[in-house]
Amino acid sequence: MWCGDLLALDSVVIRAAKENEWEDAMSLAWCTFQKYEAPTYSQRGVQSFLEFISDETLYKLFQKGNYKLFLALYQGKIIGMITLRNENFISLLFVDEKYHKQDVGRRLVYYVAMYIREYNQKDCCLVNAAPYAVGFYKKVGFEALGGEEENDGIRYTPMRLPLQ
Repeated sequence: MWCGDLLALDSVVIRAAKENEWEDAMSLAWCTFQKYEAPTYSQRGVQSFLEFISDETLYKLFQKGNYKLFLALYQGKIIGMITLRNENFISLLFVDEKYHKQDVGRRLVYYVAMYIREYNQKDCCLVNAAPYAVGFYKKVGFEALGGEEENDGIRYTPMRLPLQ
């Protein structure tokens, strides 16, 4: 259900991904990355990102439950995704551009933060925020742990969210 131009958040479901949803989630990540991040990255950075999300090892970790993938769904369609590695590290967070600024990303982060606290019993959530996402992460309570860094062409700012 739509409320004006805003999505009715009670109609968005957030849950763990099923194995057959992996490719669609990574496709969302790739399409969103290409539009919002790739234009500011070097060619090597874009290639590194593509290699990361298409790596068979990453998919196998997901299958074994060692790399968590959670989805935001609206009317059965994937509109957002977030991944978790090493028990408290957000690895990927992407929201379909049609649903930006409608709290989908915030809800995904809060869902994962609750998961980290409850199931992994950690006191913080970490992320290496891409340049486009730094402002978003600050809005939801993350603090920068330093300045922007680069590794293999991927630019990011290390950030932390305390979970009290």
